[in-house]
Amino acid sequence: MSQHKGKIIGALVLIFILFYALAVYWSVEPERVNVVTYAKQQAQERGEKLVTGYATTSSLINVTSTLLNKSGGYLSNDMMPPSVLMDNMPAWEFGALEMSRDLALSMRKDFSRSQSQSTEHESLKKAQPQFNISSEAWAWPSAESEYQKGIDFLILYRTQIADQGNRQSQFYARADNLRGWLKEAEKRLGSLSQRLSASVGQERLNTDLAGDKEAHQATYTPLQNQVKTSWWEIDDVFYESRGATWALLHFLQAVEYDFADVLEKKNARVSLQQIIRELEATQETVWSPVILNGNGFGLVANHSLVMANYISRANAALIELSELLAQG
Repeated sequence: MSQHKGKIIGALVLIFILFYALAVYWSVEPERVNVVTYAKQQAQERGEKLVTGYATTSSLINVTSTLLNKSGGYLSNDMMPPSVLMDNMPAWEFGALEMSRDLALSMRKDFSRSQSQSTEHESLKKAQPQFNISSEAWAWPSAESEYQKGIDFLILYRTQIADQGNRQSQFYARADNLRGWLKEAEKRLGSLSQRLSASVGQERLNTDLAGDKEAHQATYTPLQNQVKTSWWEIDDVFYESRGATWALLHFLQAVEYDFADVLEKKNARVSLQQIIRELEATQETVWSPVILNGNGFGLVANHSLVMANYISRANAALIELSELLAQG
């Protein structure tokens, strides 16, 4: 009997080790891709012309495809171990997905339209909603199947803009279009920065209505309140930020290529390059086996505050870039 128990315990230990090794392998974050090189390869393989917008569309296709095809595949909606017990990689996936949703919406609303009264592009009209299904949907339809449909429509749109005989399919690289998307990226980075900074807990003054004496809000909020991200959630926020900045890096590098003339005219290219450099720092290797949450200048590091610093600097540079694009 004791020998039988020993075999069971041994099997359970072996299963645990296998699950742990698999979880570690699946938690390896995807490598960054040179999106311009990727776009040129795609154009060559498909016999298409590398037109304006091809790199930006390709970057969105690459990022969303990576979510589905990286090691372990898409994990956020898995219901079986070990992925059901993992939280860092699903958080990373969600961050990248949110950035992808923002770009897909901007492509549908702005980049593919010449003016507010113009009609939506049919392929983007079908593609964008596919990415809005819950990231945790696992039953029919599953998140993976819907995201793949969105990717297929994006590939169709890319083919259509590359077709020189298709005058109805366009990508407009204009300063106002770019600025509109950058404003969305600002909000996303601002939110991540605030959540990361709250890892140590702060007493914050209420500045929601600052600057407008006539402003009102729906419900009363105190003049100051305690803001703190739970210790149980801070690693998820950290990896969500890693995923979001990973995706944004790809998008900005594609934008630098597609909007090169606009950026040069506004003398804003170096500003964009500085943002990319700040975001590259967010992708440095994390050597600690766990995300540490030390207080301020304490003995233990606070990885969230370091990440918040990089993101805040990138966000400030994004705001400056938006202002440059708004100038005549």
